[in-house]
Amino acid sequence: MDQAALTHNIDRMARFSADHHVSLAPHAKTTMAPDILARQLDAGAWGLTVATLNQAQVCRRFGVRRLLLANQIVDGAAIGWLAAELRDHPQFELVCYVDSVQGVGLLDHAIVASGGLGGRRLGVLVELGHSGGRTGCRTEQVAASVTEAVRSSRTLHVAGVAGYEGGLGRDRSPVAVAAVRGFCQQLVDLAALAAPAADNGVPFLVSAGGSAYPDVVTDALGKCADWATVVLRSGCYVTHDDGVYSRVSPFTGAAASPYALTAALRLWAPVLSRPEPGLAIVGAGRRDAGFDQGFPVPLLRRCGDGAIIALEDGRLTRLDDQHGYLELPDATGLEVGDLVGLGVSHPCTTVDRWPYLVEVDAVHRVTGVFPTFF
Repeated sequence: MDQAALTHNIDRMARFSADHHVSLAPHAKTTMAPDILARQLDAGAWGLTVATLNQAQVCRRFGVRRLLLANQIVDGAAIGWLAAELRDHPQFELVCYVDSVQGVGLLDHAIVASGGLGGRRLGVLVELGHSGGRTGCRTEQVAASVTEAVRSSRTLHVAGVAGYEGGLGRDRSPVAVAAVRGFCQQLVDLAALAAPAADNGVPFLVSAGGSAYPDVVTDALGKCADWATVVLRSGCYVTHDDGVYSRVSPFTGAAASPYALTAALRLWAPVLSRPEPGLAIVGAGRRDAGFDQGFPVPLLRRCGDGAIIALEDGRLTRLDDQHGYLELPDATGLEVGDLVGLGVSHPCTTVDRWPYLVEVDAVHRVTGVFPTFF
């Protein structure tokens, strides 16, 4: 983890959020590294986003006081832990998603069965989905039924609405941007319908992802900013990447932009073999780096004398469990024992393979070690 790039990215996203009058709840799942999460909170984050109860438990272990659980909770034991945590720690805040009348009933029943919340109510966000997507109400009518079920419950209250727009696009094409913008407008419309059912003593939340399309999301949801708290759940900005987010993010390569992001994560793999011309086998594979959004990208070569230079025209074409197949021009002087610095695509599925991240300065001296808790 490049120290300067990490600091830069945290600062730039904090600045973007402040300039656009939105709140930021960085998604903890990207790194699950408490030291990095603390830096994001210190930079002014509203709270943290988690996707599962075990991620919430890790955050609570390290003292995080405000969480947005961007998912449904349907496991009775998990709901029991959450109820006890909220009951025993009045300063702890958590909101989660609901998208069905059945889910509302299950959550309400499990909270009552576990002893209640000590007079509190659990804030829930009515989740909007889209056709072919993951969770979330598919129609306004379903969302209205879910909202009414929450109002009729014994332990819940409507805290806001939420949705995830990232699955609607994989590039910056006009079609993708239009789909994201249209979904965000639906979220604004749902917020206007659900707000009257909310607890007026609690700020109404409107939340979207914002990792790939933060500009589109803030432009659309900004219509709610004068009467609601708009919360972005961006996660991958903290490391950025050399793959999918470098292609989709509006802040890649925007040197003149005050929000430009820099890839902070590198995976260093030794050259194990040069078995034939134009091919190097490196010691990194499917168990070392994510490949769900593209293979790692060869960027740097560390020679035997310690010099680090650009590695041009190489590409990984195949991954085994612990080996990568690096095709490169015959004239490239890559030797057995050299190290190849790989950029990653979609950092979430690389970081979760490693119990530690090593922070380095500009000359690759170790300046810190970040334990991860996946």
